[in-house]
Amino acid sequence: MKPSEHCIVVTGSSRGIGKVLVETFLERGWTVFGCSRGASDVTHESYQHFELDVTDEPALLKMFAAVRRCGKPLYAQINNAGIASMNHALTTPYKTMRRLFDVNVIATMLCCREAGKQMVLRKKGRIINFGSVAVLYSLEGESVYTASKAAVEAYTKVVANELGDNGVTVNAISPNPVKTDLIAGVPAEKMDALVARQAINRYGTIDDVLNTVDFLLDPRSDFITGQIIYLGGP
Repeated sequence: MKPSEHCIVVTGSSRGIGKVLVETFLERGWTVFGCSRGASDVTHESYQHFELDVTDEPALLKMFAAVRRCGKPLYAQINNAGIASMNHALTTPYKTMRRLFDVNVIATMLCCREAGKQMVLRKKGRIINFGSVAVLYSLEGESVYTASKAAVEAYTKVVANELGDNGVTVNAISPNPVKTDLIAGVPAEKMDALVARQAINRYGTIDDVLNTVDFLLDPRSDFITGQIIYLGGP
């Protein structure tokens, strides 16, 4: 498979893991589509950025229409966009609950649905969602966030079953703490305690995530689907 003949969509692409993924794929010759609520400073002839909220279905539909029109088949959908919030279960505001599920769950479902429609026509494709080790550890203080990522992981397994006969794999990467904006506001002692629970006691890196993405995108990984990969170990 030649990257120059296919395209990839990355959500949450303006910073952190998403931005690194975009820059890496561009260096390798892919045509890349990205989106985030803000503008992107990535400038490349093979990159198209959509400034949108991933919970805005009409805006997402326009982006996927552009993907369809680009003339290159969609090979991979990477649903990286996500938000977190630290709240005790008894003090979590409704607006926080709603926003966490809208961004982490509903937006992921919308992107899987629209990407899947294009992939099944060609009987080929890779969908990668992002879960969280918060699910594995039933992380206290983040009940709603954890519940939203648990929903993503469950959804991943079901969609893998639904699309398996169409040549489309669906998996989830559930990173351990990686030092990005997502955890910038979390107290260091809380993050250190979480890292100490892992089989490998260190923070994750963006390279760890990229390595796992590469493994799942590899054409030889076409028999791997419905898996939740917890980085750092249980």
